[in-house]
Amino acid sequence: MDEEISIINNNNRNDKIKNFIIDNKNKIILSVSIIIIAIISFYSFDRYTINQKKKISEDFNLTIIEYSEKSKDKTANKLIEIINKKDPTYSPLSLYFIIDNKIITEQDQINTYFDILIEKTSLNKEIKNLVIYKKALFNADLATESDLLDILNPLIKSESIWKSHALYLMAEFFYSKNQNQKAKEFFNQILKLVNSNPDIRLESEKRLNRDLSE
Repeated sequence: MDEEISIINNNNRNDKIKNFIIDNKNKIILSVSIIIIAIISFYSFDRYTINQKKKISEDFNLTIIEYSEKSKDKTANKLIEIINKKDPTYSPLSLYFIIDNKIITEQDQINTYFDILIEKTSLNKEIKNLVIYKKALFNADLATESDLLDILNPLIKSESIWKSHALYLMAEFFYSKNQNQKAKEFFNQILKLVNSNPDIRLESEKRLNRDLSE
């Protein structure tokens, strides 16, 4: 008797499942289709991203290998193209190569590329901070006090590993302008930092003891 009841219950359950599938056939097919399309799209995008990264890498390496004084314009165009792709690895490297080799020297143009990296490229936090610091270094010789502070403030107000570098750059900027009191303030901030760069801390101590002691 119990066995018969169990069979009847199983049959009823199977009928309910069958009826549910029949009644919701279109919804089930649609849901499964969406899942399949999502999986395929994710895989395709992942492959596309990998291929794009590989192409950018190949373009960068080939451009660097072929660089010469005679090919400056061609190199500049190729590297600018890579910068505009906003790749987190090769866009910064392209700009650094342009600066280090003086392929482009116009300050406003270089600053435009720095802004693409800082504002529009998905960089690791500390890589972005490094780019900010390099922008400040590039502008330091011609920048006003307010311009340099505007660039470096994101680092000065942070706990970045590049904070001591930013403070040191401002301190040396003021020292070069004979604004010794402002220079001392920035050098002293470096000494108070827990995670300041050891070499920068040492140079700051030397500057304070040798050139700015009262």
